[in-house]
Amino acid sequence: MSEQNKLNHLAIIIDGNRRWAKERGLPTLAGHTEGTEALKRAIAGCKKNNIKYLTVYVFSTENWKRTKEEVSYLMKLAYKHIGNSLDEFNKENIRVRIFGNLETLQDKKLAESFQNIVDKTKNNDGLEFNICFNYGGREELSQAIKNIIKDNIEYDDINDELIGQYLYSKDVPNPDMIVRTSGEKRLSNFLPWQSVYSELYFMDIYWPDFDESALNDVIAEFQKRQRRFGK
Repeated sequence: MSEQNKLNHLAIIIDGNRRWAKERGLPTLAGHTEGTEALKRAIAGCKKNNIKYLTVYVFSTENWKRTKEEVSYLMKLAYKHIGNSLDEFNKENIRVRIFGNLETLQDKKLAESFQNIVDKTKNNDGLEFNICFNYGGREELSQAIKNIIKDNIEYDDINDELIGQYLYSKDVPNPDMIVRTSGEKRLSNFLPWQSVYSELYFMDIYWPDFDESALNDVIAEFQKRQRRFGK
């Protein structure tokens, strides 16, 4: 396989948990619970296929508009399956990063647990697992601009490379492919700067059904793409 066809960075918009539950006559929250199992399968699959970077859209800045009950449940799931998993991440040699604003999280215990995982997995050199939590692409760009101004960067020194160093994804290569499950065909404020040359793949399955076979489909689809980068 040529380097051009090697899937190095996979980004996923995980979507369809609620519809998965509804179609099975289950409570909405059951879909989110099952979605955590799909996330575990995705992590294991990326490790198995030597995919170096996995970035997942877990909770957006717009998701705060959901019901108080659903948001509360999502926070509890995030703590149980991410915030409380430091030993597991270290055992699997996974480096964790958070793309999103932890300072504005109302659940300070969750924010602190996320930061602790980031700090204590930073030397791991296996899979790099990037979690977009309380993330909004436009907010990321707005904050980058504010920080550039605050740092008194000279006008002539501002370029694409410099802006990239002010994003959450600093030092992480842009996604090779962005996948969205559930059949929806939009990016929904996900990585607007980083996605400009990413391959897009919209899958007609709900996120809880994402398994090894689905990941194999993603890899096969990527290998068929011809990436020209404007050439």
